[in-house]
Amino acid sequence: MEGYRPQKGQLDREGEEVEDRLYNAKDFDRTLVLDGRTRLVAQKVTAFLKESGDRYQKTIVFCVDQEHAARMRQALVNENADLVAEDHRYVMRITGGDAEGQKQLDGFIDPESRHPVLVTTSRLLSTGVDAQTCRLIVLDREVGSMTEFKQIVGRGTRVHEATEKYYFTLIDFRGATSHFADPAFDGEPAQIYAPGPDDPITPPDDAPPVDEEGEPLPDEPGADETILVDPSGTGAARGGRREKIYVDGIDATIIAEQVEYLDENGRLVTETLRDFTKKALKKRFAGLDDFLKRWKAAERKGAIVEELAEEGLSLDPLAEEVGRDLDPFDLICHVAFDAKPLTRRERAQNVRKRDAFAKYGDQARAVLDALLSKYHDEGVLDLGDPRVLQIAPFTALGTPIQIVNAFGGKPGFVKAVHDMQTALYQETA
Repeated sequence: MEGYRPQKGQLDREGEEVEDRLYNAKDFDRTLVLDGRTRLVAQKVTAFLKESGDRYQKTIVFCVDQEHAARMRQALVNENADLVAEDHRYVMRITGGDAEGQKQLDGFIDPESRHPVLVTTSRLLSTGVDAQTCRLIVLDREVGSMTEFKQIVGRGTRVHEATEKYYFTLIDFRGATSHFADPAFDGEPAQIYAPGPDDPITPPDDAPPVDEEGEPLPDEPGADETILVDPSGTGAARGGRREKIYVDGIDATIIAEQVEYLDENGRLVTETLRDFTKKALKKRFAGLDDFLKRWKAAERKGAIVEELAEEGLSLDPLAEEVGRDLDPFDLICHVAFDAKPLTRRERAQNVRKRDAFAKYGDQARAVLDALLSKYHDEGVLDLGDPRVLQIAPFTALGTPIQIVNAFGGKPGFVKAVHDMQTALYQETA
């Protein structure tokens, strides 16, 4: 935001004095590299994924050039060393100059493939890539072209019902999302060309000029201008011109954050997520009594949550903001109708205090207690789903048939689970 001006006598990584001038946002990672800034971006992205509760959200990080993409990949590797140790493909660079990364492109866009997860790129993934399950887009480069901005945003707008992907998040470190406020953003949709595996990617007409490797050229190239390094990420200069200036030991700080949303009409909403969700829920339910009635009548509680998601109102981002220890029932009651929420732990404890399992035998009580723990620990809503009985800890309590027979048969099991769920939501205020 404020740019960077070196202190007098500031030396770069090679021991040469850094030219005394003000370096602005356009210079960062293009002519001047501040590793502290790269590290901060990687930390922020990783923190977002951890707080979301799903570190396997397919993510594209758009960088200034291929060398920047290589450094960003390493920064993300450092922040996610645990998952990288399990599979090195957790973070990959996919650029025109990275043969190894390009081999992983099919895995990234395949909904059935878990890896790669985090992908850094410059321009290769901005057009012609149908990443249906991409849930997070990170912009760490300027996007001057409206056409290219629409194409980049299009990487996240794919809906994928099988994985319940109905929304995506865009984190912008360069101010590129100002395009959302441009009336042209709601104009004619950008025509996206999907090249074949052997076809070159053709940049949009209004895209900035690029070199033979698809990297943006300097605005006013000169014989002594600092330009891009080689795509291998080794830091070697090409073309006989100076390479980037690397300055270590300079910390970067996030000085302000702004959260915005696109509503169901495509309008930019700058109100808080809580206020936005509250309005939407009040349109869906006439009041608290109406919601309680529908929740109680729902044979499968998760169906209500799925219906909301299909209408573009996913509760996951709200849970992250308000607190992930609240289940969807309490989120809706609290946010939409100002009811005092109870955590999953509190609801589970209240059921146990009532000794609601006393009338059952030892095996049946153990099963109900395990179901209650599943709700407490993981927020499982559909406790009556038979598939739950096929995973730990239920496998240690008997086969699904043996477990159901402990309740006198399937009707007895269904009734016991229904009664427990009723007891879970007994307190609503």
